[in-house]
Amino acid sequence: MAADPHFLAQSATDLKRVTRFSMRFYDLLFQRSERMLAFTFAVLILGGTLLLWMPISHGKPVSQSRPGLSLIDALFTATSAVCVTGLTVVNTDSDFSRFGQVVILSLIQLGGLGIMTFAALGAQLLGGKMSFRSQSMVADSFFQRNAATTLRRDLKRIVVATLIIEAIGAAVIYLDLLSEPGEAAPAFSAIFHSISAYCNAGFSIYPDSLVQQRVASPAFIYMIMLLIVLGGLGHAVVLETTKRVWNQIRRQPMKPIMWTLNTRIVLYMSAGLILVGTVLLLPLGIYEQSVSWFDAITNAAFQSITCRTAGFNTVDIGALPRTALMVMMVFMFIGGSPASCAGGVKTTSVATWYSQLRAWLRGNTDVTLLGRRLPPSVVARAAMIIGLGVIWCATGTMILTLTESFEQEKDSLDLMFEQVSAFGTVGLSTGVTPHLSSAGKLWITISMFVGRLGPLTAAMVISQRAVTSARYPEEQILVG
Repeated sequence: MAADPHFLAQSATDLKRVTRFSMRFYDLLFQRSERMLAFTFAVLILGGTLLLWMPISHGKPVSQSRPGLSLIDALFTATSAVCVTGLTVVNTDSDFSRFGQVVILSLIQLGGLGIMTFAALGAQLLGGKMSFRSQSMVADSFFQRNAATTLRRDLKRIVVATLIIEAIGAAVIYLDLLSEPGEAAPAFSAIFHSISAYCNAGFSIYPDSLVQQRVASPAFIYMIMLLIVLGGLGHAVVLETTKRVWNQIRRQPMKPIMWTLNTRIVLYMSAGLILVGTVLLLPLGIYEQSVSWFDAITNAAFQSITCRTAGFNTVDIGALPRTALMVMMVFMFIGGSPASCAGGVKTTSVATWYSQLRAWLRGNTDVTLLGRRLPPSVVARAAMIIGLGVIWCATGTMILTLTESFEQEKDSLDLMFEQVSAFGTVGLSTGVTPHLSSAGKLWITISMFVGRLGPLTAAMVISQRAVTSARYPEEQILVG
């Protein structure tokens, strides 16, 4: 029986339409690294949501009236894990089974390094070849440069260094937990908290985060602090630091180490923010009055480190003075460093913005930092990142004031703290998170996703690049 010519022609037309649509989708998604990055994170969040929604992931009932985890709570938790934030609407210890906790840990690890990293590494290990475009996408995530000539070598080093650091941290925490009587599953707890700390996730399987561990396990707290700092420096900085220090020890111990400008800015800013944060938080009563000065300084330093990116807490955040919350919001907004697991507008952006402001006030046309002149494109990018971050957090706070209604003791500052914490992928909360409405949970979920991508990257995902040669007439206006 002969085929109908009209049917064949219609089928060919439909196939062409599907092909054109597929090519259009490919162009929109894979031609630009920021869209590919957003797509991989979205797919990972969707997969994590489905796994956490399954009954096998649930622990005891969330409440008597709600026997299982709702879909929106699963989405919120998966987004928080993939975006290494740490905000939770349920208890990670009791409301998730061991399987659910392993899922959360896997999402933290994949989200911390980026699923594109593991996909690229897997392709290399299996003998596959990555295109130059794919290499550039991964290189942009870590090094913020277009060239990817050393990606294969550095990619393996990043993964190996990550696993070694996490293994050392888990070993130290495990040995410390062994000394605690009645500690359940010390090995899993050590692995979970080591990965969560290095990936700056802030998830804990203890109901009060690390409040009790601060007193019971000092070595636990110190190792968590070190892991948070290393995870917030950025993979490129950690690689450069270890490589240069090793070469200095092995070959030329008398020759000074020449650091790149990016590494110097990251190290100086990170050390300075930790010190300034400790000094500012120390007199604001974030510790019990009965503790020693050493413990008080340690506690202030821990909060200074964790409030920029990690989200662990050794004190009740909701009971802190309002001044302390405002200080912590500034540090949460700054966040960690580029190409790291941390969120925020990043330390290098703040350093660039400060250098730009200083140059303007002095009447200089060049923006310089640590003896180097910064390209105008970098200066403009830093200003856009900070500006978009301020707009997003201000808009988010206003949205939360519309969607949420709390008791008298909860005010707009708590909602602003929640918004900045989500945007900075920090995970600290004054107690607002479990009481968010469905609309509030969805908005915080979006904020965590945008914060993980970065405000400028998120804006570029939905924008179209249009290049025009037209220039409009210039005219002065009154400003200031």
